[in-house]
Amino acid sequence: MTTHSQTPSPQEPPRPHQLRRWPIVLAALVVLGLAAQGIWSRHSAHAALEREAKSASTLTVQVVTPQRSARALDLVLPGNVQAFLDTPIYARTSGYLRKWYFDIGAHVKAGQLLAEIDAPEVDDQLRAARADLANAEANYALAKTTADRWTQMLQTRSVAKQDTDEKVGDMLAKKATLDSARFNVSRLSQLQSYERVTAPFDGIVTARNVDVGALIDAGNGGTSQKELFHLAQADRLRVYANVPQAYAQQIRVQQHAYLTLNEEQGKHFPGIVARTAGAVDAQQRTMLVEVDVDNRSGELLPGAYAQVHFALDGSATPITLPGNAFLFRPDGVKVATVDAQDRVKLVKVTLGTDFGTRVAVAAGLTGDERVIVNPQDAIVDGTPVRIVQPRGAHEAGAAHGASGAGRNMGNSAQAQGE
Repeated sequence: MTTHSQTPSPQEPPRPHQLRRWPIVLAALVVLGLAAQGIWSRHSAHAALEREAKSASTLTVQVVTPQRSARALDLVLPGNVQAFLDTPIYARTSGYLRKWYFDIGAHVKAGQLLAEIDAPEVDDQLRAARADLANAEANYALAKTTADRWTQMLQTRSVAKQDTDEKVGDMLAKKATLDSARFNVSRLSQLQSYERVTAPFDGIVTARNVDVGALIDAGNGGTSQKELFHLAQADRLRVYANVPQAYAQQIRVQQHAYLTLNEEQGKHFPGIVARTAGAVDAQQRTMLVEVDVDNRSGELLPGAYAQVHFALDGSATPITLPGNAFLFRPDGVKVATVDAQDRVKLVKVTLGTDFGTRVAVAAGLTGDERVIVNPQDAIVDGTPVRIVQPRGAHEAGAAHGASGAGRNMGNSAQAQGE
């Protein structure tokens, strides 16, 4: 019996119409991919355009947080530094300057001789007055002896009472003449003592306006006097400052203060409020305050300009905002804050003390608000805003991040090395 083995039939070759279909399918897929890509690109561009439009329509703002001082605020005012005693020295007698003993900058003691004046007329007048005094004393002695004798004789009725009264009256007249002569001698003696010009107190000679041989006029003839010396007591100084009315109630006698000078940066000169005017000047609306400063070291100069620092009451330190954060509306002063939904909320505030670059807020804020700086005048409640950082702050943050990244990279390299 013959057995026939089964052999597989050869694969049928692809038909021509099937070979032509594959390019069409590939082309369709490419077209669909390009169409999808175009639609997606347009959709993305439209979405990005909508985001940009929305971002452009949203108001961008910068915000700050109110600050509260951690310590008592200092009131800084310009002060006029003056010597505790400052006196011009004039002549009380006329003549010529014989000699001077101290020049500018010299330290003198009270009663120390500064200059001598040559006044021979006064010396002669004093000698004549003393001679008149001697004559008056002699006449009075004779008149008194005569009056006493006649009074005794009147008791025995040896003389008339009229004659006795005349003798007693003559004695009283001589007594008046004697007193006048004594007073004249005393006056001329004092006038002669003015030929010696002395210092009235311990101090520094700040000016000398005469020289030897200069004519000294005491002004007895109605002419203006010329200042001989100028003396200042600078070991203790008076500093005067005009305190505005808003702070007048906070400045009290015996309150501590200190001085600073522009040329002595960082150095404080302590002082005490010695006295206040106790009233506000009606024109300037300020109160004059005197601060006494110990200057035995001589570092401060009379007549200098200084800044006086008064420590205000720290029990109620106010919160402050920059001056460009306020809106002045017809219904009052307001600030624009940003709420949790990033929308504007206008808050009415009460202003306190103006510190220059910052202004205290007496009421209206709690201190944790986000306050818009440089708000637009037309800003209203509910306006959506976008908070941005100042350019300087952003750059500082970027620099800080870069430095932190550098440190991290350094640490990683060190770890890998280990």
